Amino acid sequence: MNPNVRLTVLFDNNPMLEELQTGWGFACLIETGRNKILFDTGDNGKILLDNMKKLNIDPGSIDTLFLSHFHHDHTGGLKDFLRMNSKVKIYFPQSFPAEIIDSIENSGALPFPITDFSEILPDIFTTGELKCEIPEQSLIIRTREGIIIISGCAHPGIVNILEKVKSHFQGDTIYLAIGGSHLHRLNDDQINDVIQRIYDMDLLNIAPTHCTGTLARKMFKEVFDINYIEVGVGKEIKIK
Repeated sequence: MNPNVRLTVLFDNNPMLEELQTGWGFACLIETGRNKILFDTGDNGKILLDNMKKLNIDPGSIDTLFLSHFHHDHTGGLKDFLRMNSKVKIYFPQSFPAEIIDSIENSGALPFPITDFSEILPDIFTTGELKCEIPEQSLIIRTREGIIIISGCAHPGIVNILEKVKSHFQGDTIYLAIGGSHLHRLNDDQINDVIQRIYDMDLLNIAPTHCTGTLARKMFKEVFDINYIEVGVGKEIKIK
C-alpha cells in the first residue's frame, strides 16, 4: 500500500489560494513517493501550467497522466502539457475520440487505452471505462488509511462509481472521495438523495470539487460535518 500520498488540486472552478487562477474544469496532482500522476488537465493549458509554476511543480517530474473522460474541461490542457512533457504514460478510456488519441500518439507519449478495471501502477487502479452517455474512468489509490477515489465529473453517477469500487475492494474502508460529482443541475431533493446514499456507504471523508455545484457542496458540508473537506485550486491533502 502507498504509505504517503499527497493530493494537490491544480485546476478547479472553486478558489482556494488567491495567487492561483480558477477555470471550469478539474486537474489534480497525485504524489505517492513512487509516482507522480496528473489526473486530468483542466480546460486551459496556460492556466494549468501557470498554477503548477506558482506551486513549484515541475511538469517534467510527472510520469503518468490519467484522463477521466474526453470533455474539454478535463482534456483542454492536454496539448500544452504534452509540449512540456511528452515522456509520460497516458491512461484514457478506449472510446476517446480519434482526434484526442491521435494527439496523444503523435506527441510521443505512451498511450494506454482502458476498458476494464485494472491495476495501472503499484496499488493504483482504474475503475475501467464505466459505460454511459459519457464514458468515464475514475482513479483508485490504496493507502494505509483506506481507499482514495478520484472522479473527474462522475457522469456514470457518483453513487454507481462508489459502488463499483466497493465491489472490488470488499472490506476496505473508503478514506476519501474527491472530485466532481455532477450534481450542479439537480434540485434539492435529488441532491439530498445522492448525498444520503453516499453517507450510508460509511465514507470517512468527502471532498467535492468542480461540477458538484455550490448548493450540493453546501449540503455535503451539512451532512458530513467535520468529515467534509473544502477544496479549491491549490488545496493540498496529505494521507500518511
